[in-house]
Amino acid sequence: MTTPATETPDITGGRKGRDPAHESAIAPRRVGGPRRWWDWVLAADPGLGQLQAGWRTLVAMITGLATGYGMSVALDMPAMLGMMAGGMMGLMSAFAIAENTWQRLTRAILWMPIPFSAALPLAAWLHQYRVVELTIMVCALAVTFFLARFGTLALLGGMLLFNAFMVGMMANVPLNLCGEMFLVALASAVAILLTRLALCYPMPREDLLRTQRAFVVEARRVADAATDALDPDADHEVAVKRMRRSLRRLNVTTVTIDGRLAQPEVAADPDTAELLHRHLFDAELALKGIGQCVQQLTRLEAPAHLREAMVVGLVIARDTPLGRADALRPAAQLIQQQATAVLEDQGTGPEEAEAAALARRVGHLLDTLADSLAHWLDLGWNAPTARAKVPFQPTVALEQNRPAGTGAVARRVIAAQNETGWRRAIPYLRAPVHAGLAAAIVCPITDAINPQRFYWGLVGVMITLFGTNTTHERLRKFGHRMAGTIVGAVIGVLLLRLIGPGHIYWTLLVIVAGLTFGSWGMQRQYAYWVAGLVTALVQLYGLSTPYTGMETLLSERLLDNGLGILIATACAALIFPVSSRKIALEAERGYVSALEHLVSQVAERWQDPAAPVRLRGAARGVDAALYQVRGVARPLVRMPLGVRGRGAENRLALLAAATGHARSLAAAADIDIDLAPELARRVDRITATFVESLHALDHHFATGEPDGTWVRVSPLIRELEGVLHAPAGPRADRLHVALRELAALDEALAGYADDRGLTVTTAAPDPEPAAETAPAAKSAAPTMHAVSTLDRRTQAALAAWLAHTRHDGTPGLKQVPASSAVTAGAPAAQRPAPAAPAPAAGPRARSAASGTRTASPAGTGVVSGSLHCPEHPGGCEAWITVVSDRGKRRAGVRAVGGRYRITGLEPGGYTVIASGSAHAPTARFVAVDPSRGDIHQDIELKPARP
Repeated sequence: MTTPATETPDITGGRKGRDPAHESAIAPRRVGGPRRWWDWVLAADPGLGQLQAGWRTLVAMITGLATGYGMSVALDMPAMLGMMAGGMMGLMSAFAIAENTWQRLTRAILWMPIPFSAALPLAAWLHQYRVVELTIMVCALAVTFFLARFGTLALLGGMLLFNAFMVGMMANVPLNLCGEMFLVALASAVAILLTRLALCYPMPREDLLRTQRAFVVEARRVADAATDALDPDADHEVAVKRMRRSLRRLNVTTVTIDGRLAQPEVAADPDTAELLHRHLFDAELALKGIGQCVQQLTRLEAPAHLREAMVVGLVIARDTPLGRADALRPAAQLIQQQATAVLEDQGTGPEEAEAAALARRVGHLLDTLADSLAHWLDLGWNAPTARAKVPFQPTVALEQNRPAGTGAVARRVIAAQNETGWRRAIPYLRAPVHAGLAAAIVCPITDAINPQRFYWGLVGVMITLFGTNTTHERLRKFGHRMAGTIVGAVIGVLLLRLIGPGHIYWTLLVIVAGLTFGSWGMQRQYAYWVAGLVTALVQLYGLSTPYTGMETLLSERLLDNGLGILIATACAALIFPVSSRKIALEAERGYVSALEHLVSQVAERWQDPAAPVRLRGAARGVDAALYQVRGVARPLVRMPLGVRGRGAENRLALLAAATGHARSLAAAADIDIDLAPELARRVDRITATFVESLHALDHHFATGEPDGTWVRVSPLIRELEGVLHAPAGPRADRLHVALRELAALDEALAGYADDRGLTVTTAAPDPEPAAETAPAAKSAAPTMHAVSTLDRRTQAALAAWLAHTRHDGTPGLKQVPASSAVTAGAPAAQRPAPAAPAPAAGPRARSAASGTRTASPAGTGVVSGSLHCPEHPGGCEAWITVVSDRGKRRAGVRAVGGRYRITGLEPGGYTVIASGSAHAPTARFVAVDPSRGDIHQDIELKPARP
């Protein structure tokens, strides 16, 4: 997607040699630029958090193992002990330390050797006392969960204490070597710190820019899916599903960006963060609106030239590289012009008029998107010219670089329990008791199965209780653990036998590769981590276990892990339980609370224009609350019983619809209004009644009594709209949109309240007469700011584009002057009719690059030519997209060596759009008539950056 840029002073100070007039038009390097082959990676992993986790593991494990081996040689100790200590430092630093400042990173990594080395002598001394050893292991696991409440360093210390006991038991560390092991651990930690600072330096600002790029990639996907949905011969249901998936991924990315803005050293200051948040919110809202309009258009019979204009405009918007000054606006105006022409035609039917109205809204939303993205991208490098009204305040919490799920909800449930006496200690003791009791049950069982590997059961207990909050999640983790173990065992055994004994370097390579893959996949699916881990461990077991006994050993591991998970799940469900139902209710209660905050902020914004409110931030809080509801209602593994059911599905659909209306309300309601006293009283009554209904829902969640009442205010809103007679203007339009969205939000929540068992009634009509027809608001008057210089330049470029004619004197697609970033075509209604009518449907055009002379079927035409620009005198590399006059997009062609050739074009009119990595899209109109021979069309491209 491409946007115009704003006039903002350059404060970077390091980019000399550029024209200052163009500096604000250049998007940040991590965000800007054309489509790249690795964009799909960014879209799947916004901010590259998963790849960074894998890279950290690769660097830390190689460094830890190499340092451990080197230190073992220097200290004349067994290489296995040195590599085990160094590998433990590498694994824990990669797995548990992901700080985004170098100071916190240094503190955490250098802290690791201290608790590890402190517990190692005790582990070595306990070898001769088996019962005491098992007891200490159980206590160490319980202490780890207790320390988890006191921050990252405390949790890291507890984990290393437990790991020290495991290493001491597994490797049978002699007591006299514990001092050397400390030196190995310390040297490994220092080496890991240096390599991580050199190769994995935390760059939260760069991570934010990559996440912004992921937003741009998803925006392009939305435009591409919308183009497919407009194809008259496409499977509209499939295309709409694809567009919905793109919009869901887009929302995940935008919420993730909001969460990143709250992290240290990401945004320059709270004002910049708030402006980034606002512009991104508006851009997502525009794309959501485009998707909704296109979805409705698929059910209508739109005129062919209107459909063509929309497809051309969306293709241009998709293909234009970032950094151009005015690329989206001509595409938006093309669509708006065609829609206006249809609406002004006296012969237009009702369905065509509806399609034209939707198309005109798409054009308006593209224009809004251009403005929002322009400011948003410009803030990637430059300081804002004006301060935000209210500084940024975080409303989204992230867990593993994703919006938080059930963890925050479970913590609220636990904190809300009013206990007395000794039970006040339950929130602090719940997890340690679960871990200690489960470990005490598991240890004797697993010790009887295999005394040398009894800790496998403790590992199952630990991984079950870490990061899970409901029985559903724990059983889901059990499934992932079992599946990952089986897959990892199969792969690991195959690699073990392929490598064979004695090849230590190949064995180490597989170990590092398996852990790296697991760290990368952990944030996607827990089973990926388990598969990588088991693959690595099989190689380690192969150093001390006969290959023939490997299947038995892995079966015991699977059994021990499974016992640990199931026993820990049972303990959590039976001892001081926090039921899944309570967590589900708390998640929905949090959602209602977020909505109440939004509606209250809207009322305050309209009552006092100077009030310090953040409507978009409040709406983003509703988004975050919806993710928490989904985290409870939609487990990854469908359970036969529990909170998931038809009622939960219905409620979730209603809440999802309400969230969409909440976003639109927040954007539209952020205006200054000055209502007449009577109208202000009506607005106060509407918002007060709405908040009271939300209070009734909150009371229902708090007490479980379905005796509340939801009072619908949508009739009052419609009455208010009927008496608002204000001069037409953008602000008056936004006020009406805000009222309509508030009414739609009320209807969605009324259905939700009814599903929850509340009584739904309708508010009594306002008793006051509706004679008050004073001006609705100062905001309704058309007192808008003067058109900016950029808008005037864009309008001039559009006028020049429409004024140009083709070489034969008929209106057509010509090159826009250099001030415009893209060329587009004249209205389809003004184009010359083709020599022969185009058939209703035809096969997809077969095309090939120049140099491959593909024969064209009989009765079809060929368009060929060259692509050139001043920067590439030898020819340009670009993609060619062809759109028929029916709005059907044909197969793309890649121009090679500056030449292109498109075959199989049936008679009719086509728009040929050329775009490349170094060029802005350029469009040409051609009329194909096979009887006149092949058509030669040379295209002069413009650079991607001005």
